[in-house]
Amino acid sequence: MYTPTSAVKSNALGWRTFGNTRRRVAAIGQGTWNIEQSAADSAIAALRRGLDLGLTHIDTAEMYGSGASESLIAKAIAGRRDEVFLVSKVLPGNASKRGTLAACEQSLARLGTDRLDCYLLHWRGAHSLQETIAAFDALTRAGKILSWGVSNFDVPDLDEVAAIAGPGHPACNQVLYHLQERAIEHAVLPWCRAHGAAVVAYTPFGQSTTAFDARTKQGRVLAEIAKGHEATARQVALRFLLRHPEMFVIPKASDVGHVVENAATNALELSDAELARIDAAFPRGKPRRGLPMI
Repeated sequence: MYTPTSAVKSNALGWRTFGNTRRRVAAIGQGTWNIEQSAADSAIAALRRGLDLGLTHIDTAEMYGSGASESLIAKAIAGRRDEVFLVSKVLPGNASKRGTLAACEQSLARLGTDRLDCYLLHWRGAHSLQETIAAFDALTRAGKILSWGVSNFDVPDLDEVAAIAGPGHPACNQVLYHLQERAIEHAVLPWCRAHGAAVVAYTPFGQSTTAFDARTKQGRVLAEIAKGHEATARQVALRFLLRHPEMFVIPKASDVGHVVENAATNALELSDAELARIDAAFPRGKPRRGLPMI
């Protein structure tokens, strides 16, 4: 059942405190998974347009295009690094202490910067969390990263991180979250809220077009609500996710038109009745084992 959260108004959507970092970060950011598959000029133009519109939270990973995404981002943020909250991720296979240190240096070189605002473990692998966190701590002391977090972590994994690193960690958990995949609302999101961690939603539009097809029951709900606000269904979807005050979203940013559309979500405010209607159309379902990820 939907619980009203209308205290999160549109004027609060532009910037939010990112977990326990005390940093104010754009709630709507720019994701770059597979961005290297787009024409470089158009991808760079989209990222820069996003910066112009306040979408200064840019997310990438060493995995994306085997570093090609990071290299492309370097061109997009050249001369504008101080505007950006820049996030990258280390692959689990590289997440030993020595491997994490080396992977970070390589990401910094590709990104053309001397620091990351947040560095994440992409998902849990064979290396111990103690090793990875020791590397994160060393990178923090060296000023190479300003905060660190995790991605695709379920509650038992988050508990282990907190036990190792202590209060204030992780800064965030980046997870799969969209209208048709709301599993994190059962346990992961409450854990992050209780521990002061930001939640970053990747693939916030999902991978299916059915949610935005006005010929479907769910699509009609979004279309009708969007029409009442002179907005788009995708803006309504983002706004629904952002009803949680600890939530950040990173939709893909390879097209200028989509970036402009995403940024305009900051001006959208939905009523409790509209949020409840979306909640009913896209039920979160029952708790299930394991955390969904792609």
